[in-house]
Amino acid sequence: MVRIFITDDHPIVVEGLKNVLNATEGLSVTGTCATGKETLEAFSSQEPDILLLDINLPDINGVELCADVKKRHPDVHVIALSVHNEAPIINSILKQGASGYIQKNALSEMIVAAIRDVLKGGIYVCYQSREILRRQSGNGGLTQLPKMTRREKEILKLAAEGLTIAQIAEQLFISPHTVESHRKNLMDKFEVNSVAAAIKLAGQYGFL
Repeated sequence: MVRIFITDDHPIVVEGLKNVLNATEGLSVTGTCATGKETLEAFSSQEPDILLLDINLPDINGVELCADVKKRHPDVHVIALSVHNEAPIINSILKQGASGYIQKNALSEMIVAAIRDVLKGGIYVCYQSREILRRQSGNGGLTQLPKMTRREKEILKLAAEGLTIAQIAEQLFISPHTVESHRKNLMDKFEVNSVAAAIKLAGQYGFL
């Protein structure tokens, strides 16, 4: 019996997946969680064979959680389920060790097929996402999600809340010059010309 764990903070989605998978021969949903923290705690006592992982979680970005899961539990096959269809997100989570990427509106048969495929050692990316990657490969722009430091994430979040450079510096007990340096690094990493554009992308990619 293939043990499947679902991490998603949308109860309707979780119940739908459970109904489909538990009705499929050879598959069993052994647990569900709504946050990354709960997922890692659950895995400390019992590892599943498959983790169906939502990209957007309340406490952590799904890409970061995937990396953490693969580091601690390398034998768990991670399949991302997402409403996102941007190349940087797809590339990033695959690079972090995910074995599959499927759109949340996928047919149940596709999800079952993905599970069967990754258990055989394959990488399953749904057709829509494959097309996005194919088109992006020749268009330039971000190919993966930027890797940000803890301080950069703090500054980006405060900037998104509308704080000025001086206010951010005061709140974080650092100099305005340091804040400005981090802001420039963020613009470079997101390949944009303004902090506002970086904030917009960060929101789209689940960093905020």
